[in-house]
Amino acid sequence: MKVPWMFSRRVVWLMSAFTLCAVPSLGAAQADTYPSKPVRIVVPFAPGGATDLIARLLAKNLSDVFPHPVIVENKPGAGAAIGSEHVARSAPDGHTLLMGSTTTISINPWLNPKLPYNPQRDFVPVSLIGYVPHVLMVNANVPASTLKEFLAYAKSQPKPIPYGSGGNGTPHHIAGEIFKTMAGIDMLHVPYKGSAPALSALMGGEIQFSSMDLPAALPQLGSGRVKALALAAAKRDKLVPDLPTTAEAGLPGFEITGWYGIFAPTGTPTPIVQKLSAELAKALQASETLVAMDKLGVSVLGGTAEQFADHLKREDAKWSKAIKENNIKLE
Repeated sequence: MKVPWMFSRRVVWLMSAFTLCAVPSLGAAQADTYPSKPVRIVVPFAPGGATDLIARLLAKNLSDVFPHPVIVENKPGAGAAIGSEHVARSAPDGHTLLMGSTTTISINPWLNPKLPYNPQRDFVPVSLIGYVPHVLMVNANVPASTLKEFLAYAKSQPKPIPYGSGGNGTPHHIAGEIFKTMAGIDMLHVPYKGSAPALSALMGGEIQFSSMDLPAALPQLGSGRVKALALAAAKRDKLVPDLPTTAEAGLPGFEITGWYGIFAPTGTPTPIVQKLSAELAKALQASETLVAMDKLGVSVLGGTAEQFADHLKREDAKWSKAIKENNIKLE
């Protein structure tokens, strides 16, 4: 028997409507039983660094409220690409998460078009955890104690000021290029194999300037071998309350902060993402977490997944512009 055209069209419409209604219900049901097994937070770096320590703090707090343990799994290698790709290819069910950072999400994709993952395509933001500002520092023998004095000194030199970073394409490198452009001074980039060697070179006088993240810089600020000129952030930090911001020191608009955040594979149901985001927000306000973050030099942020997505748009725009305008390359 031939089915009337209008009848068949109505059946298709009803089936589509049923499907659309069922999808949110399915996601909500999954969130009710989430997690149904251990949750892994993948850190794409070796153990011991700031990214790893923050992930372990969060894992401990989440394990206290989830029915299954939350564990940290380190998958270093290939400039964080191995661990990041692993999460991108994982099941989108909220049980495999990525501890992302400025470098892995907002910088590497603009430097390496052959990355095996695409942050905008492969991940959904869950929660912005916190940020660390950069500190502008000079060797103790540089005849400048303020940012304005250093800029005057740099402009008076016949040769470029050597500045160091943790390697080509790192935030320290890009920060240095943005700084010299905004300040109108001539500087020469000297890459090292990590931020620790770059800091040692600054203390030893091999280089004269570096933009270094606060946790790395903090142990050396009272050593007498370096001088801090300004904090590259919108407001002062309680760990260095006497250090002026770059705006206060005479270079408004120069702000360099590294951030950390949790991501899930694209396709993870929205109710699960929202549940994770809410639990992480609670974990970040736990007193022991706040104390531990303070010791690491990390300012806690938190917020919703939507706020994190907005933050990522601004970060992508900032870093991609800096990389393109300064022709920064990995090699």
